[in-house]
Amino acid sequence: MALSERKPEWLKVRMPGGENHARLKDSFRRLDLHTVCEEARCPNIGECWREGTATLMILGDTCTRGCRFCAVTSGDPGGLVDPREPEHVARALSQMELAYVVLTMVDRDDLDDGGAAHVARTVKRIREHSPKLLLETLVGDFAGRRRDVETVVRDGAPDVYAHNVEVVPSLQRKMRDARCSFERSLETLRWARAAGARVTKSSLMVGCGETEAEVIEAMAQLRTAEVDVLTIGQYLRPTPKHAEIVRYVEPAEFERYREAGLGLGFKYVASGPLVRSSYRAAEAFLKGVLRADEHADAAQAPYADRYGKRRLEMVRE
Repeated sequence: MALSERKPEWLKVRMPGGENHARLKDSFRRLDLHTVCEEARCPNIGECWREGTATLMILGDTCTRGCRFCAVTSGDPGGLVDPREPEHVARALSQMELAYVVLTMVDRDDLDDGGAAHVARTVKRIREHSPKLLLETLVGDFAGRRRDVETVVRDGAPDVYAHNVEVVPSLQRKMRDARCSFERSLETLRWARAAGARVTKSSLMVGCGETEAEVIEAMAQLRTAEVDVLTIGQYLRPTPKHAEIVRYVEPAEFERYREAGLGLGFKYVASGPLVRSSYRAAEAFLKGVLRADEHADAAQAPYADRYGKRRLEMVRE
C-alpha cells in the first residue's frame, strides 16, 4: 500500500460533529460564506468550529496560482470582484457566535493590487459590526508589491498578519507555484512588520522531503523577519493529482520543532501532525501572544539554553 494511502494512528481524527459545528455549518450555508476549512479539506474542521474559530475565504473561490499541495480551484477570475462582499461578510459574521476569524484569500494576480484594498475594506467592515472579534488576515505575497502589504496592515489593521512560506527553501519549486518563493515570502513578512503589524505569523508543512536541519534553518530565517507565531504540520495529499507525501513525521519530531522554535524566539509555536495554519487560531493568539509578555520568560527558559544558541550556531555554520 502506498505511503499516502496508509496513515499512522496519530493522524486519525474524530468526525466533525456537535451542536456548535452543526450550527456554524448551517450559518455558513445560509449566509453564503466560503470557508477554507471546507475548500481545503482541513482535518481539524470539527475541533475549530466547536471552539468558535473559523477561516473564511474572500475574493472568490478561484486562485490564479497552482500550488501542488492545495485543493483550492485554480484558474483566471478575469478581474471579477464582488464589491458587496466586505459588507456582506461583516453582517454575516455579526450574526454568528465566533471568537476568532481568520480571513484568508485566493491569490488574485489578475488584480492591480492583488486584492489588498478589498481585504482591508473587509476587515474594517467586520470591525464596525463586531468590534470584539479577533481578526487574522492570512494573505498572499501580492506579487512582491510592498504597497499592497502596507494597504492591508495600515488600512485594515488586523490583529494578526499572516503569510505562509509553506515549505523549506529547497522544496519551493516542487510544492509552490513558480511565482512564489521563500525569499519573497520572507520579504512580505518583513514589510508587514515594518508597516506596523501587531503580530506576524507563518506556517510550514513537513513530510514533503525536507530534512530536520532544513526545517530548523527555515525557522531561523523566519525569525530574522521577526515572525512571532509559527505553525508546523504534516502535509496531507488532497487528491492523487497533488504532490505525493514523502514521509509521515512522528510526533516526537514535531515536539523537537516546537522546542527549537521557542528557543529561537517565537512567541508561540503550534507543531504537530494535524496542525494547520489556522489550527486552533484563537488559542494560539490568546495564549501565545496576548499573554506572552507575562509568561514569555517562564515559558521559553527551559528551551532557550538547550536549543536557542546552538540552533542559531548551526544555521550560521
